[in-house]
Amino acid sequence: MADQLFPEPTAGAFIFNQAGELLLLKSHKWPGKYVIPGGHVELGETIEQAVIRETKEETGLDVYDIQFINFQEFIHDPAFWKKRHFIFFDYVCKTDSLEVQLNDEAQEHVWVKLDAALHLELDSYTRTSIEKIIEKKLV
Repeated sequence: MADQLFPEPTAGAFIFNQAGELLLLKSHKWPGKYVIPGGHVELGETIEQAVIRETKEETGLDVYDIQFINFQEFIHDPAFWKKRHFIFFDYVCKTDSLEVQLNDEAQEHVWVKLDAALHLELDSYTRTSIEKIIEKKLV
């Protein structure tokens, strides 16, 4: 049984640099998959504030021009490293820096064009949001 009493809201950041490239990370939490920076929304924090905080914590990047993409439900997905129930709120945002400083949640990163990202091994939630970004023409 999960150690949660309620679903956990999380904020995800689809970060684009000035060249229009998307930042993707490899994390031990999603073995073999590329994912985006993100994490839980803290008490008293807006989801947009969580996007900014989580991005800074996980990548060292400052982001701006934050736009909502979609939300997705994640209920005990076996692809994740532990049993959790999340509600993902995903956002597109921009950065002016290429100087990524990863914390211990990710082991490597790559900047890729959006169409090339779809050819990588992505978790299903990241793939769905990339498809929404393309569909909505958010970048």
